[in-house]
Amino acid sequence: MGRTKIVDAVRGGRILVSDGAWGTFLQKKGLKSSDCPELWCAERPDDVFDVAAAYIEAGADMIETNSFGGSRFKLDHYGLGERATELNEAAARLSRQAAGEDRWVIASIGPTGKLLLMGDVTGQELYDGFKEQAVALERGGADAACVETMTALDEATVAIRAARENTGLEIVCTFTFDPVKQGGYRTMMGATPAEAARAACDAGARIVGANCGNGIGGMVDIVREIRAAVPDVPILIHANAGLPRNVNGVDVFPETPGDMARQVPALVAAGADIIGGCCGTTPDHIRAIKRAVEAQQRKKRTA
Repeated sequence: MGRTKIVDAVRGGRILVSDGAWGTFLQKKGLKSSDCPELWCAERPDDVFDVAAAYIEAGADMIETNSFGGSRFKLDHYGLGERATELNEAAARLSRQAAGEDRWVIASIGPTGKLLLMGDVTGQELYDGFKEQAVALERGGADAACVETMTALDEATVAIRAARENTGLEIVCTFTFDPVKQGGYRTMMGATPAEAARAACDAGARIVGANCGNGIGGMVDIVREIRAAVPDVPILIHANAGLPRNVNGVDVFPETPGDMARQVPALVAAGADIIGGCCGTTPDHIRAIKRAVEAQQRKKRTA
């Protein structure tokens, strides 16, 4: 597979498979809640590389980077803000090495924890922080910026603009939605899937979707709503392995690889083009999703 644009691959008829969880995988390797995950890109690069390589071996067409909390704002919590460029570049470089020349690297850019609405940060400060991160990720070898786990439309659109205006990266943007009592889904800040998708596309995202917050079955209705709002835009879904249950002080994600794979046909029918995992998913989950996607692809070719 040569590396075309991800959007072009989807429009050419492919259903793509993304990777799975990074945070819970790193925790199994010894990452503590008080540790800075991004610092491992410099101090424990072999472990970070192993995560990326495991998902490639499982069949992922694309992998993320260990840079979810890599903004200067998040790194400042650990006294590492001045190392933002270094750590993001290292994160992308490690995933690029694992992906080789035939798979895509979709670099993770997560929320800053700052609210424009509350005056925690100015729009320009937020833009500059996302610009710094995106530029470093591209320099490290990323193909796309995956602005993910967003809940506020204003923060998401600033991140998209910063990446679009300062890099040549393809822009992916995913939001986290929760079910609401009156029906449907909304972000914590009140945006519906349709509103979020349209706002992201208007800001320049080429791929939109949802991640975290729901198991794969819960993503089906979200995908339907996004597809109705943006009929021609590729949709990426990174679902959790179910909703976590606390067992003896440890969060356990209940959905097995088989559980998730069985939901793939419904997700594809709803309009998903790229399917991967979020919290609690493992290479085994991605391997099962890959097999299910390949089965869907065969049906698509013979239909």
